[in-house]
Amino acid sequence: MKVLLLSDYATLTGGAEIAVAGLRDGLRQRGHDARWLASSARPMDAVSHADYECRGSLSKSRILLQTANPWAYWKLRQVLREFQPDVVDVNIFLTQLSPLILPLLHHFPTLYRAHWYRAVCPTGTKMLPDGSLCQFQPGSKCYQSGCLSWLDWGLLMVQMKLFRRWQSAFQVVVPISQTTRQELHRGGIRTDEPVGLGVPETPSTAGWSPIPTVGFAGRLVPEKGADVLIHAVAKVRQTIPEAQLILIGDGPERKHLEELTSTLGLSSTVEFHGHQPQPVINQTLGQVWVQVVPSRWPEPLGLVAMEAMMRGRAVVASRCGGLMEIVVEGETGLLVPPGNPDALAAALLQLLTHPSLARRFGSQGRKKALREFTDQVYIEQSLQLYEQLTGSFPRPHN
Repeated sequence: MKVLLLSDYATLTGGAEIAVAGLRDGLRQRGHDARWLASSARPMDAVSHADYECRGSLSKSRILLQTANPWAYWKLRQVLREFQPDVVDVNIFLTQLSPLILPLLHHFPTLYRAHWYRAVCPTGTKMLPDGSLCQFQPGSKCYQSGCLSWLDWGLLMVQMKLFRRWQSAFQVVVPISQTTRQELHRGGIRTDEPVGLGVPETPSTAGWSPIPTVGFAGRLVPEKGADVLIHAVAKVRQTIPEAQLILIGDGPERKHLEELTSTLGLSSTVEFHGHQPQPVINQTLGQVWVQVVPSRWPEPLGLVAMEAMMRGRAVVASRCGGLMEIVVEGETGLLVPPGNPDALAAALLQLLTHPSLARRFGSQGRKKALREFTDQVYIEQSLQLYEQLTGSFPRPHN
C-alpha cells in the first residue's frame, strides 16, 4: 500500500510529529511505501525527517501561510501526480500547510487525524489568556477575549471558513482521544471513533536514582504547567530536602522558569536539560521515581504519560483532557487538579515517601502500555483504517 502522510512539521519536536515518524517507519518495516510531506519550517533548528518539503516559515509571515500556502498546494499537487498514493493521512496541517491543500484531496481516500483542537480553535488549546477553558465557538470572541490580535483574528477566521468549506475532502475524521472528539463535536465537526497514538516498546528501566527524583518532559510553554511543578517541588523539599527535579524540553518559557527556580532557591535542585533526542530522554527519565504531566490545558491525549508508563514509571498528571484516558487513578498513577501546586506536592510526597507504591504504579503502568499503547497497536489500527477507506472509495483514473 502507498501511504502519503501530511503534517505541518517533520521535526521530532512534538508528540504529533514523533507519532507520524513512527507510523511512517513502522509502515515501511511492514513493506508499505509510506512517504511524508511537511513544510520546511524547523522549530529549534531541529532536523527534518520529511521525504518531501514545501515552503514553511517560523517568522511573523507564518500567519499568511496558515491561511493560504500556495507552495504547499503546488508541492502536494506534484507529489499526488507522481506518487499516486492509495490513501492520504493528514495530521496537523493548519499551522503551515493551510486549507488550500484540501481541494486536491477530493479524488483520494483521505483521513484527517485530529491531534488537537485546531479545527475548532484558532490557537488550538481551547484556553483563554487568563488560563480558563474557553466555552465559546470560534468567531468574534477570539478577538474580544484577547486570544488573537486583530490581524491574526481576521486571517484565521478566513482560514477556518476555508477549512469548513473544503472539509468534505476527509472521508474519515479520526480524533486521537474521546476528549478531542468531544471538543470537535462541540465545534460542529463530525468525527469517527477515536484511534490513539502509540509509543515504541522500550525496555523497562530499573536503575532508579538513589535520590528521590521527579521528571518532566515537554515544551516549556504556559499550558504545559512546568511552573506549577517547580512550585510543587519547592513544597516537597520542605519534607524531602534532597528531592530533585529534571526538566527536559525547551521553549519560550525557559528563561522565566530559570528565574523562578532561582527565586525559590532551587538552583541546585532543578536541572534544565533542554530539548533532547528520544534515546537521551529515555535514559535520563529512566532514573526518576515519578514523572509529572502538570498540564493546565486539556491535553488532547498525553503521549509523554504513555512514554513514562512504557518506561515503568509512576505518573502524576492533571485531571483533565486525554490524560484521564491514559492514567488510571490509584493504579498507574495519581491525578490532581490542574494548576494546583499544593495538590501536586501532596501527590508527589505520597509517592516519594512510599517508593514501593511508586514502583507498583510503574509496573502496572508498563503492563497497560504494553497492552494498549505500543506503536505496533497504532500501526495495526491505522492499517485497518486505510483498508476501510480504500475499500469503500471509488478510485478515479487520473
